Amino acid sequence: MADFFPADRPQNANLHEFSVSELAGSIKRTIESNFERVRVRGELGRVTIAKSGHMYADLKDDKAVINTIMWKGSVSQLPFRPEEGLEVVAEGKLSTYPGRSNYQLIADTMNPAGAGALMALLEERKKKLAAEGLFDSARKRALPTFPAVIGVVTSPTGAVIRDILHRIADRFPVHVLLWPALVQGERAAAQITAGIEGFNALPEGGSIPRPDVLIVARGGGSIEDLWPFNEEKVVRAAAASDIPLISAVGHETDTTLIDYASDRRAPTPTGAAEIAVPVRSELLQDTDSLGQRLMRALTQHTKRSGRDLQAIAARLPRPQALLEARQQRYDFAESRLTSGLQSAIMKKRGAFDQIGPRLRPQALRTSMGHLQAALDRSGKGLSTGLSRAAQKNQDQLSLLEKRLSSRGDVLLKSVRSTDDMDRLAERLSKAFARSMTVRTDRLNAASGLLEALSYQATLKRGYVVVRDAEGGVVRTREMAASQAALSLQFSDGELGVTPDIGTKPPPQSPPQPSPKSNAQPQPPKPKSRGEQGSLF
Repeated sequence: MADFFPADRPQNANLHEFSVSELAGSIKRTIESNFERVRVRGELGRVTIAKSGHMYADLKDDKAVINTIMWKGSVSQLPFRPEEGLEVVAEGKLSTYPGRSNYQLIADTMNPAGAGALMALLEERKKKLAAEGLFDSARKRALPTFPAVIGVVTSPTGAVIRDILHRIADRFPVHVLLWPALVQGERAAAQITAGIEGFNALPEGGSIPRPDVLIVARGGGSIEDLWPFNEEKVVRAAAASDIPLISAVGHETDTTLIDYASDRRAPTPTGAAEIAVPVRSELLQDTDSLGQRLMRALTQHTKRSGRDLQAIAARLPRPQALLEARQQRYDFAESRLTSGLQSAIMKKRGAFDQIGPRLRPQALRTSMGHLQAALDRSGKGLSTGLSRAAQKNQDQLSLLEKRLSSRGDVLLKSVRSTDDMDRLAERLSKAFARSMTVRTDRLNAASGLLEALSYQATLKRGYVVVRDAEGGVVRTREMAASQAALSLQFSDGELGVTPDIGTKPPPQSPPQPSPKSNAQPQPPKPKSRGEQGSLF
């Protein structure tokens, strides 16, 4: 350090004259150039974080105090919450503040110092992450039984990767991908996080195979050495991994926060390899044993099924015995069919022989002559009958004429001509036909009404008639309760029953009568004045 006031300087020598600012600036440059980067260990005191985000604190021990400043960007990167009384190790550069003539430490990194401080910080961080649910057992996934590719995040030069590769090769050789990363120091946490996230970012079916399981491993060390695996970003990356993750950090007694967030914790890196893959020789032995057991079971089942089949076959009748009776019935039916066919042919032939002579031309002509004679006789009889009927009708018309003579000259004149007689006869015929049609319709309607109103038709629809011992109809429940015996008449017969008076049944709506039973006979429509009615 420069000596501004040398002892051997002559008293009368001219001294350089500084202004206050010049002297303060010179001191500032001297300190900053000689203490460009320092690491200071001490206890935090009077910690203040301003609204701007900058932190102002005292770093002290039992003999001295150094003002410490940490700017907002560095404060946001702190892995812990600075508190008064916490022992820390701060790194930065020394500077001065000319306005107050004091020096200060501009710190850019700060970490807890000592195992006690780190354990307190670890416990605080563990509670915080656990409250977020990152350590819940429900988040943990099962590891694949036979992984094809295993991704390992660790140092490429340490003994850890060699132990993992050797153990996997001995147990079950698979493809192993290594993501090289520092496992100790300030940059370790960022590289470990990048390895976990990088493996998860690999696409399925890409040029680089996506691992089926991840191993994050490191050898043993102090709590300071293992601290990167307690960093919050490493723990969050492990919890967010879509690939099942095995943590193997330190020895069995070492526990880091990544162990709580991983899907499975291994005591050592070698143990992680044993968890990741099974033993191939044991699998082959188990497969061979299961195959032998399967063959023995199959052989026993085949033998047992054969014995059961033989027992069932022994209880079955002989196939020949089943066919003999059917063969006899077939032979009998065949003989009957043959004889019956021959008999039918003979009967048809005899009938043909009887009919054949009558089918000769001479016989046909004789038959036609007889039919013609009968037709002539019928024609003559019909002509005679028609003449008689005409004469009878003429007599009736004459009688009608006499009876109608008193009805007026107009009607008598209208029926004297031949044309009027013909028209009157036609009108009489039509009136008679209409009268017969009307009477037939009335008769059919009356028959349908009688059928609809008949209790026999009601019985056919599912109803019954209840009668007492004297044959009287029982219409109410009270009447039925007073009888010793009843008779139920159905549509197809009667049935005797004894009344059983229990609890009163709920009222039921009466059955709806069928449309047919509601049909009322329609009275015949009166004839219009224009229709011709009967003269009688």
